Amino acid sequence: MSDFDVIISGGGPVGMGLAIELGQRGIRVAVIERHHQPQPIPKGQNLTQRTAEHFLAWGCEPELRAAFPLPPGSGIGGLTTYGTLLSDYHYDWLNRAHVRDYYRCANARMPQYATEAVLRHRVAQLEAVTVLYGWTAVDFSQDNNSVTVEIEALDDGTRKRLTGRYAVGCDGSRSYLRGAAGIDETLSDHNRVMALLVFRSPELHELLKRHPGKAFYNVLHPDFEGYWQFFGRVDHGVSWFFHAPVPSGTTRDSHDFEAMLYRAVGQEFALELDYVGLWDLRVAIANRYRKGRAFVAGDAAHSHPPYGGYGINTGFEDARNLGWKLAGVIQGWGSEALLDSYDAERRPVFASTARDFIERFITDDRKFLETYDPARDRAAFEAAWYNRNLDADEVMAFAPNYAGSPLIGGKGQPSAKGDHSHTARPGHHLSPRDLADGTNSYDHLGACFTLFAEDAGRAAGFADAATALGLPLSVVIQPKGGVQAAYGSEMVLVRPDHFVAWVDNGADAIAVLRRATGAEG
Repeated sequence: MSDFDVIISGGGPVGMGLAIELGQRGIRVAVIERHHQPQPIPKGQNLTQRTAEHFLAWGCEPELRAAFPLPPGSGIGGLTTYGTLLSDYHYDWLNRAHVRDYYRCANARMPQYATEAVLRHRVAQLEAVTVLYGWTAVDFSQDNNSVTVEIEALDDGTRKRLTGRYAVGCDGSRSYLRGAAGIDETLSDHNRVMALLVFRSPELHELLKRHPGKAFYNVLHPDFEGYWQFFGRVDHGVSWFFHAPVPSGTTRDSHDFEAMLYRAVGQEFALELDYVGLWDLRVAIANRYRKGRAFVAGDAAHSHPPYGGYGINTGFEDARNLGWKLAGVIQGWGSEALLDSYDAERRPVFASTARDFIERFITDDRKFLETYDPARDRAAFEAAWYNRNLDADEVMAFAPNYAGSPLIGGKGQPSAKGDHSHTARPGHHLSPRDLADGTNSYDHLGACFTLFAEDAGRAAGFADAATALGLPLSVVIQPKGGVQAAYGSEMVLVRPDHFVAWVDNGADAIAVLRRATGAEG
């Protein structure tokens, strides 16, 4: 017998999220994490409404809200400016309030180390999860039945072996497990070196009171050819982080980083520089998310520059997608095709995120800066500048979905592009709706499949089919017309990750459930 069902290499936010997703279902999990405490570098700050739904499902959404309280009126919105941070040319950017009604929870903003602390606390409450802090994976092998991961203690070099049924690399963009499993990746190199600065400046907070409710700021300047200078608040008053391109060959000692900050802001200001990091701007995606019994998720599967806050949120969605599928196979009601669907659904979504959002931002900004210049033609620049304020359109268009996936069928293919709707559509996220009995649909969602139905007789057919397949299914009966009014269909089947698996088209219950679990199609 294996020591564990699933071994997770990497206990950052994605690894811990996956451990919770599995541990809540009683799946035996080992998490290998080198750091005893979350690392105090502010990153992964913008948490979407969808990510907050994950924390609700993981039983720690209230703790997320309490972990990093913001001062009254501080806000978490974004702003884009031209030339300098204090420029008169600015507009709102990616205001997620536009899609608030389509999600059960509000979005949040906090540094990744605060998010990780919430997840670590939740993991500690799950008996099925064992976390090995201070260890790292140093060897990996697999056969047709199991995986073996050799780990090493960072303090004294002690080694031991863990065995499991599956292994998942959640160990970052330089993932050991990805390489050891023989999963290669495709890089889109932008040939840019980026600086990450962390600094303290109450004066900058005072200067930016002219933009209330904002927490992150993009500065577009022609010299940077569409690549952002990006400021973000850490604590709404004192601490900040800053990303920007720097010349190739830059080192921590060869560049005047304070002068770079002054130029980006548009004036000198008092600051204390706490941290300087350098990284290569690139987009990377694993060429497969599964090889045998090994999987990758989060930055181990995909990485990109911190544009738009897609990184940590995309990683959490990997965990939700993969978790229920691994549990289904381990519990006996899922198929190998169900595991294969993780790659088929999640990899195209990231490819679309990189292509249709992140890299498009860079390309569109570069074209704008090449075409318009207020010093050359102010009227043309201003007309074009204010027409660019499409933040509502961008937020509405980012709607990751699995249309056309092997578990969904039909036309299309999984993509990050879509729209938001309260109508239930196969492959799309289920929006929360108040039902005829006075409850909200999300009050009924859990770790299993959920069927909303008006006809008790037809619903009983699905319950019988689920029993025959060994599939966990919760049935929610609503008064006549109730489901139709909420979702545009009399029956709606929802997956454990809260995406719609099927809406009523008269199909046989067995066939519908077999499709949703990968046994058919």
